[in-house]
Amino acid sequence: MSSWWSWEHAIGALPTLLDGFKITLLATVLGTLIALVLGLIVAIIRRSAPSIVSAPVTGVVEFVRMTPLVVQLVFANLVLSPYVDSTLAIGIWVLGIHYTTYMAEVYRAGIDAVPTGQWEAATALSLPRSRTWRAVIVPQAIRNTLPALGNYAISMFKETPFFFVIYIPEMVRNAQTYGGDTFRYTEAITLAGLIFLAASYPTSLLIRRLEKKLA
Repeated sequence: MSSWWSWEHAIGALPTLLDGFKITLLATVLGTLIALVLGLIVAIIRRSAPSIVSAPVTGVVEFVRMTPLVVQLVFANLVLSPYVDSTLAIGIWVLGIHYTTYMAEVYRAGIDAVPTGQWEAATALSLPRSRTWRAVIVPQAIRNTLPALGNYAISMFKETPFFFVIYIPEMVRNAQTYGGDTFRYTEAITLAGLIFLAASYPTSLLIRRLEKKLA
């Protein structure tokens, strides 16, 4: 076992992996918040705005969704790095905007699932359009879509290793760096995978439980 696994190197890799995990977790949390907010805004625009507004938004959404995250990260870093000091900020915004396109579709499905009678009741009560969205439609749509939104948050967490293309020291990149410095990749990469599992699996169980409760 010592030929391919060393507890000494595993323990030695742990501090740098945990440093990278902080960045991974920060990127996931902030990216998720960006995607949740922008996704809802995009869904409402596509659902209710005139075509002169919704059509360009739809075009941008489809473009972002159909291009790889890695390409978006590299392109954004090349374009924005002369003007933005923080590469991490660029990565977080790219990650958040990329997943905005997916969460917008989830919100759209949730909005479409709201019974027609809810719209008719709001109209009969002469509720302003803004209040109808805020007090009637959006709360029901979010309730219907929480499990799917949570699953996308987990997917975002697992895609943070793509930050390596713009040299952000997240957990997997730190594992590779440790392996390159010590010529011991097995311990660092294995621990990184276990940390991802330890963080994402309980979250997936929580989302599954939430899904059953809402059902």
